[in-house]
Amino acid sequence: MEKIDQNKVPKRKFYTGEEIPAVGLGTFGSDKYGPEVISEAVYGAIKFGYRLIDCAAVYQNEAQIGQVLKRLFDEGVVERKDLFITSKVWNDMHEKVGESCRQSLKDLGLETIDLFFVHWPFPNYHAPGCSGDSRNSDSRPFSVDEFMKTWRQCEELVDQGLVRYIGMSNMTVPKLEAVLPLCRIKPAALEMELHPSFQQPKLFDYAVKHDILPIGYCPLGSPSRPERDRTAEDVADSELPSVAAAAKAHGVHPANICLKWAAQRGQVPIPFSVKEPQYQSNLTCVTEDPLTAEEMEAITRDDRNCRLIKGQVFLWEGAHGWEDLWDLDGRITEKE
Repeated sequence: MEKIDQNKVPKRKFYTGEEIPAVGLGTFGSDKYGPEVISEAVYGAIKFGYRLIDCAAVYQNEAQIGQVLKRLFDEGVVERKDLFITSKVWNDMHEKVGESCRQSLKDLGLETIDLFFVHWPFPNYHAPGCSGDSRNSDSRPFSVDEFMKTWRQCEELVDQGLVRYIGMSNMTVPKLEAVLPLCRIKPAALEMELHPSFQQPKLFDYAVKHDILPIGYCPLGSPSRPERDRTAEDVADSELPSVAAAAKAHGVHPANICLKWAAQRGQVPIPFSVKEPQYQSNLTCVTEDPLTAEEMEAITRDDRNCRLIKGQVFLWEGAHGWEDLWDLDGRITEKE
């Protein structure tokens, strides 16, 4: 198998100065791909040259990925120190973060997780594969006190040496403003939806200003996202005029343009693919033929503020709509 030259893969820095690859592999199968298919893609991707793998307990494939990691270690393809592995605590384990982390460590066959996220900032739970109108009667709005109780448990994992860094995910500027002053250990990264039609400039700039590395999920516009997250108003990133024009100019697929833009902007995209030509192209494209300043600016101007992962399954009784999750008026939404 062809392998990528690691020296050509761009890097991004944490606040500590440690570098990680500027592109990783996502492992959320969007309810469409089973754990064996996804873990085999992880195997092939690491053999090709991926070194950042983004995992999560709720993806229900960490045990299979762990088996693949063992294969790779046993075959001498990589050593543990060569990889940067993330995981996340799911919403129903916010009061048992240590238990969640230890289960992920066991499933992945690791002694340490490099970066451990709070997947969503509230304990609102939904079952995997549920419909878009599914609701949990225990769901409630974001609470600073509840979140910080979860974050304190994450900080303890760092103290115990079970994780190296901790991060936040699916946050907003108002939520970050409320919790960052209370953190003993700051988040190293912020995982957030980022793609050309949803660039989140305020949240992105806020993270960068505070030395928090943005990691972008759905970097290709998530064409395989669950049906519950699809609406008629959604914009296809590949059809944006700026993306289509750049793809034609560079002679590549629009997905490659989305990833070039993301890596050059400074975020870390984590595209998901189980198809070898796609995941190889997703990594290779950021090592060659960069976008021009004019192309980058054209894509910036093409932002449509089109959120794809709306999170409506996390809404509480009395919520007006998915917008309540994202503090669009600049204030943390509270229950009426």
